[in-house]
Amino acid sequence: MKVLAAMSGGVDSAVAAARAVEAGHEVVGVHLALSRMPGTLRTGSRGCCTIEDSSDAWRACDKLGIPFYVWDFSDRFAEDVVDDFISEYEAGRTPNPCMRCNEKIKFAALLEKALALGFDAVCTGHYAKVIRDEEGNPELHRAADWAKDQSYVLGVLTHQQLEHCMFPLAETPSKAQVRAEAAERGLTVANKPDSHDICFIPDGDTRGWLAERIEMKPGVIVDQDGLELGEHTGAQAFTVGQRKGLRLGRPAADGKPRFVLEIRPKDNKVIVGPEALLAVDELRGIRVSWAGLPIAEANTGAKFDCMVQVRAHGDPVAAIAHLEQNQNGVPVLVTELVEPMRGVAPGQTMVVYQGSRVLGQATIDSARSSAWDPAKVS
Repeated sequence: MKVLAAMSGGVDSAVAAARAVEAGHEVVGVHLALSRMPGTLRTGSRGCCTIEDSSDAWRACDKLGIPFYVWDFSDRFAEDVVDDFISEYEAGRTPNPCMRCNEKIKFAALLEKALALGFDAVCTGHYAKVIRDEEGNPELHRAADWAKDQSYVLGVLTHQQLEHCMFPLAETPSKAQVRAEAAERGLTVANKPDSHDICFIPDGDTRGWLAERIEMKPGVIVDQDGLELGEHTGAQAFTVGQRKGLRLGRPAADGKPRFVLEIRPKDNKVIVGPEALLAVDELRGIRVSWAGLPIAEANTGAKFDCMVQVRAHGDPVAAIAHLEQNQNGVPVLVTELVEPMRGVAPGQTMVVYQGSRVLGQATIDSARSSAWDPAKVS
C-alpha cells in the first residue's frame, strides 16, 4: 500500500514507520507543524511537535530512506484544538486537547489530505490495534501492552477513519522492546523521553496560560450546602477534584481537606466539599461517536454492559449504558456505574469498551452523585 507515516519525532512513530517500510509498503513521512511560535523548543519531556521534534522526525526518515515533508496545520490546530480548549474552560468544563487533536487533526485533517493525495492509509505509533470482524468491518481494540495502551485517545475515530488506519505497534509487548528495536535500527530517538502535558503549554502552567486568555472575575467559594467560605479570582481556573490552591479562610468542621465539586462560570461560583462527595455513579455524555460500526443497542436504545474509562491511563469501571435523546433531539450516552468513580469533570471524555474492543466515546456533559444534590446550592 501507499502509506503516509505521521512522524511526531518520537521513538514510537519512528519504529512504526520502519515496520511499515519493512512490510513492503511505499512509505512517505510527514511531520505536522502545529504552532507558528518562533523558537518553540522542547523542554525535557514536556510538549511535542516542536522544532526539535521536526528535526528528529527528519533524521528518522533519512535513516529509513523515505521522503520527508512538513505540513503546516497550525491554523487548523489553533481553531479546532487551542480555541476549543479555551472555550471549554470558559464554560467550566475540563477538556482533553489530545482527544480533540486526534479527532480533528491527526485523523481528520491529516487523513483527508492523505486520501486526496492517493495514500491508502495513515500509519502512526499509537499502541492500539484494528481487528476485522467476520464481515471485514474494522474494530478498534486495546494494544497487547495494556500498560502502554492508547486506545482511549483513539476512541474518537470513526468507522471510515479506521478503514485507513495502520498501527504497527499493536502487538508489541512493551515500550522497552520498541526502544531496543530503534537502537538496533540506528534511530537516534531510541532513548528520547516520552512527551507529556499539553503541547501548546510546554511549561505546564495551565492556570497561568488560561489567565492570559480568559477574563477572570472574582467570585465566591461555597460548600455543598451553599455556605460561603471564601473568594476566588476566577472560577475557570479551577477543575473538579482540585484540592490545592483553594485558600479558604474557614476550615471544615471535621478538619479534613475540601475538594472542588462543581464549577459554575455563569454564577462565577466554585462549590467545594469533602472528598466523599466526588464519587459519581452516573455519567451523561454528548458528542457521541462510535469507533467502527455501532453496536445494535445504539440503534434501539436498549441497555448494554460495558466498561467506562475517563482518563488516558485511568482504570475502567463496569457500567450499564444506553443511548437516549435529550429534549433537543441530541443523542446522549448514559452510563450507570456499578462502582462510583471519583473526580469526574464535565468536558472529559468517556470511552466505552466491551472486553478489549472500543465501542465509542462521548464528552461528559454531567456527572451525577447519589450522595449529593447540586440543586441544594442555588
